[in-house]
Amino acid sequence: MPGIVVFGRRWGIASDDLVFPGFFELFVRVLWWIGTMILFTYHRGRFDCNGRGFLHSYLVGLLVILALIILSLCAIVHISSKGTITNPGPRRSIPALVYLRALLYVPELVWACLGAVWVSDDSKGCDPATVGAVIAAVVASWILLLFTGLGVVFVFDPLGNPRRAAAATEPLGVRDLQSNEGTQFLSTARSLAVKVWESRLRLLCCCLPQDESHRAAFSSIAQLVGGFFSDTDLVASDIAAGLALLHQEQDKMELSRDPDAVVDHSPSSPIGEDLEAELEKAAHCMRFAAAAYGWPLYIYSNPLSGPCKLSRDCCRSRAAEYDIVGGEHLGCHFSSILHSTGLQYRDFIHVSFHNQIYEIPFFVALDHKREAVLVAVRGTLSLRDVLTDLSAECENLPIEGVSGACYAHKGMCQAASYIYKKLVNDGILNQAFSIAPEYKLVITGHSLGAGTASLLAILLRNSFPSLQCYSFSPPGGLLSKALADYSKDFVVSVVLGKDLVPRLSIPNMEDLKRKLLKIVSNCNRPKYRILLQGCWYELFGGDPDDFPTEMDNRREEELTQPLLGEESLMIRHSSSYQSLASDDSPARTAAHLPLFLPGRILHITEDGPSRRSCFSQVRFRADWSNEMAFRSILISPRMLADHMPDAVLQALKSLTSERPFSLCPSSLNSNQHNGV
Repeated sequence: MPGIVVFGRRWGIASDDLVFPGFFELFVRVLWWIGTMILFTYHRGRFDCNGRGFLHSYLVGLLVILALIILSLCAIVHISSKGTITNPGPRRSIPALVYLRALLYVPELVWACLGAVWVSDDSKGCDPATVGAVIAAVVASWILLLFTGLGVVFVFDPLGNPRRAAAATEPLGVRDLQSNEGTQFLSTARSLAVKVWESRLRLLCCCLPQDESHRAAFSSIAQLVGGFFSDTDLVASDIAAGLALLHQEQDKMELSRDPDAVVDHSPSSPIGEDLEAELEKAAHCMRFAAAAYGWPLYIYSNPLSGPCKLSRDCCRSRAAEYDIVGGEHLGCHFSSILHSTGLQYRDFIHVSFHNQIYEIPFFVALDHKREAVLVAVRGTLSLRDVLTDLSAECENLPIEGVSGACYAHKGMCQAASYIYKKLVNDGILNQAFSIAPEYKLVITGHSLGAGTASLLAILLRNSFPSLQCYSFSPPGGLLSKALADYSKDFVVSVVLGKDLVPRLSIPNMEDLKRKLLKIVSNCNRPKYRILLQGCWYELFGGDPDDFPTEMDNRREEELTQPLLGEESLMIRHSSSYQSLASDDSPARTAAHLPLFLPGRILHITEDGPSRRSCFSQVRFRADWSNEMAFRSILISPRMLADHMPDAVLQALKSLTSERPFSLCPSSLNSNQHNGV
């Protein structure tokens, strides 16, 4: 629901978000009151020290102040727990209670100062335990005041104009009728949102040079993020509750699915022997894609032996002896690549650790085992890489011989163009093929590197018709349909489980936003219960809860305030918005140009239950899939873990070997038996 409006502005917290912080403070205050009461009762009439009259008055006043604070917190917690996310009627008294609680900070501050004065001036000769208790009370007061101030800063909304909150509560049709004033207001709000996000990006990336390319990237990303959130009026906890509900809803649908259903495979991809061969090649190439991350991933994957193996080479650089350019810790990076790939120094043609926005590290090596000139592109490992990832608008990429609209992810398109110029204009590929003219060209990468590698393969395809590309966990918003179909002949994308990134695109995010609005607006349980049950489900599993709708078992006139519904959570009509009765497919929304995964898609999933203990054995299976299977974001505890390069590498190793594999981090080097 919209953020609470107090002190003349809207805040980034709703009226039903005060249950948990209020309960925590209530717990602390009750313990504090009990301790003070014990101290007062024990020493009552026996304060034998200087300032004993002041101490008696101080303790009585502290008990009264704490009692008033406890009563106000009880009221806040009780009222905040009422209603639902979209039915704030029972919580209409929360602003008044917030004002009351804020007013009680004044006597608490005064009493903390008085306590500090007594300790410093009149505590001589008093019982040390009594003095210590007063000091503890004073310190506790200042600590709580400090955390309150930090909380206020945390929930401060720079866009908290009260007019926006008021507009959100008007009927949607009324807002639409006031077209001139509404359009002007929303335009101003969007401009302010872009400026706020641009300022946040500059603050986050303050260590980066503030040159023209970075400023352009900040502006582009700010417009994308600000525009995405500008048409909704949800606070962060609403989104968290919606994700918890959506996760359980998706799990219910998965449990009800026919287990014998056959997954559609790519029409251009035969199954059987072709799948076995591609898995072998993918497992081999993934070693190079992981090696491109350098020493950080190597140390992460080998926490015990890694530092010892790299220590000899970290202090020396081979940049003079080999074609190694750019970046820091060159010796550590290059040594880790050698250990990860098993290649020799002489097998490397070019290694670049140079890293700027739209310019990412890569290396070129001779893979004698597969008779290939291999180009490995690094994934996201720095703030500059994140800026490249977030430059997600479309950029034209015309390719000779490809009919239809040709466009791709801007950031990765420019990164691929940078590497293309290095490989072709600087003669790196000519040098490699002059050494091994019979070798074929293979390009690989993970995540950001996967998207860049796929686009690089498309750019080089006409010059190297036999090239192959293995793209691991590529971003979903990468290629237009025409380029995605074109890449099926030479690109294989590997996706593990419920990995978020291959499902991440602007249309998919709009679809997720619409689903969150839909499920949040129809749940009749208070937010604190949704969050508690969601946390329990994420940590301990169990059966997905069945959340009834707002109107189940209730009469409409019994509601304290009319049901707001999902449209009330929209500040304005979004081109991505659909009503409750609409089709769930994001293809029905054309607010943004659709982008797809590259090439043929090899989807690796876990056999058996999705939840298991850390030391249980994991069984994987691999199937050909298609890009339409990744047109929706899946909520899961493993949506980020499945994206990690070491997890993808271990899954591929387990598919190509027949040794057991455990989920535990300490057992990452062991594999498991599985079926393809």
